[in-house]
Order: sequence, then C-alpha cells, then structure tokens
Amino acid sequence: MISSKIPIKNQYLSYRLSVAPMMDWTDRHCRVLHRMLTGRSLLYTEMLTTGAILHGDRARLLAFSPREHPVALQLGGSDPADLAQAARLGEAEGYDEINLNVGCPSDRVQSGRFGACLMREPELVAECMAAMGAAVKIPVTVKCRIGVDDQDPDESLFRLVELSAQAGVKLFVVHARKALLKGLSPKENRDVPPLNYPLVWRLKRERPDLTIVINGGIGSLDEAEEHLKHVDGVMLGRAAYHTPAILAEADARIFGDGEAVDPFAAVEAYKDYVASELARGTHMAAMTRHMLGLFHGLPGARTWRRILTVDGVKPGAGLEVIDQALAAVRSGLEAKRVARGLEAGEAA
Repeated sequence: MISSKIPIKNQYLSYRLSVAPMMDWTDRHCRVLHRMLTGRSLLYTEMLTTGAILHGDRARLLAFSPREHPVALQLGGSDPADLAQAARLGEAEGYDEINLNVGCPSDRVQSGRFGACLMREPELVAECMAAMGAAVKIPVTVKCRIGVDDQDPDESLFRLVELSAQAGVKLFVVHARKALLKGLSPKENRDVPPLNYPLVWRLKRERPDLTIVINGGIGSLDEAEEHLKHVDGVMLGRAAYHTPAILAEADARIFGDGEAVDPFAAVEAYKDYVASELARGTHMAAMTRHMLGLFHGLPGARTWRRILTVDGVKPGAGLEVIDQALAAVRSGLEAKRVARGLEAGEAA
C-alpha cells in the first residue's frame, strides 16, 4: 500500500536516487505523480532560466505542491548576480536545493551562454556557484557533462569540479557523456556520445569528500544498484518518465524504506491531486500525459494509453477518464490470470 504520509520538507533529503530535470516533462504535475510512487527520491524541476524567473510570471514558474518535497529547483544562467537573486527566490518559495545546469546542449542554451557550453568556462561556473552559495542556506549543486566537443574529459570534468568545490559546492550530478555542440541535436546528445561511467566512478574515488551522483543511460534499479557501489547517488531520466512504475520499488530497494508501492494505489492517490487541479481549471490532459507509461508491459496497457490520450483531451474530461483507464488494466490483468489458471488446469 502507498503511504498516506506526505513527505515533509528536508526530512528525507537524500541523493541516493533522483529524477532528472527534463524539459517539457518534469513539470509540477509530473513531479506529484512521481511522488505518489516514491516518497524518498529527490525530484527536480525543469530548467528555468534566470531571465524567466526575474522578469516573467514568477508565481506560475516557481509554483509547486507541498507534496513534492524533497524537490530541487534547476536554474539556467551564467550571470552570478542574477543566479544569486533567482536562488533567493527559489529558497523563499520553499525549494530544498538549487541546482545549476551546466549540461543542456540546445542551441537556445548555447546562444544564452549557459548550459553545457559553460563546461568551457569553469572559472565562471565557480563564480556563479559562490554567488548562489552566499545567497541561500539550502544546498547549491551542479549538474554537468564530462566535457564538450574536443575537450579532454580527464581535464574538463576534474577542473570544473575542483574550482566549484573551492567555491563551496559539495554535490555534483554528472551526466557521463560529452555534449557535442557542433553537429548533434539535443536529442542526439542524449544518445550518440559514448557513456564513460568509469570516469565518474574515478571522480568519486579521487574526491571522496564530495557527493557524486551519476546520470546518463541508466534504465533500471538493477543498474542503479550497481552504480551505487561506486558513487553516492544515481539520477534516472527517461526511464523514470517513460516507465514511471520503476519508481514504485525505489524506496524499498534503494533506500531500504518500507515496501514497494502498488501503482494502482499511486494512481488513486494522484486522483486527489488531479481533482484539486481540475477545480482550479487545469486541463485533464496536462496531468494524464505523464501517466501513459505507468502500466507499460501489462495487459490492458494499450487501452490505458488510448483512453487517457483520446478521452483525456476532451472538454470537460474528469476523473471518470482515469477510472475507465484503470478498469481496462484491471480487466486485462484478470483475463491474464484466468488464462493462466486454465493453462495450469490443462497441464494437470
């Protein structure tokens, strides 16, 4: 059964497992769904630029549910003063951590002098981190690549970490790939550059004083447990989004806390949040789109996805859409159970 206890801010803050910041995916609705599946894993916002926070719709951009704790705010930017101010605002909103993006390879990010291109400016990153650290009391952390383009990762990663550590940073999330800023799209940069896990493991061996979290291409909790033999934490990305049920076993397996969560119970818990958001005028599809892969591989999963995608976008769609989709999965599981029973009887 899923615990009815809502995690309290900072009570369970741990870096053993986290869900990566993913643009257009890890919005506040997605994070609440993930929290229904794991009470312990650290969640991250999508990257928010300092310009958007300081000059845009701040209340909308920084809004999140208290159910999401522990949750970190990821910032994009390269101006120390702007980052410090954005960090203050994030802390005031109640975020548990402020993270600087030094890994996103998109063209827009490059033109704005932030994201992965900052791997070439480790001194500036350190200056930014020092400014943020001086502005807030919560942890300030870095998410980076191992290098960009023709950089030698043995030099680029270790220099960035060394200078930022001198500026007071204690935790680094390392995507164990280079970012190739010339010739590859952001999507290709998530797959094409080869992974170099041993380099990140070596970083932890050489800097045991720092907390090192590994990210990139990790697709299961089995893989996460292997990495935890070498580093302090693992960050899951697309695997957690496309097959969120992976998170249902996280508290038990990664944190040794309680039992695995029943995904059906997680959906029932999420429905309370959905109902409150519907009452505020949020469109159903904005919430159900994050649930499509929840029952991946189970009988009825295709019907689950079809109902959510087709009926969830209709005007006035309500909780009955989720109930219908759940019924399809339960029906599929029951049919499979009966079929197995018949097969067992025939074999006997």
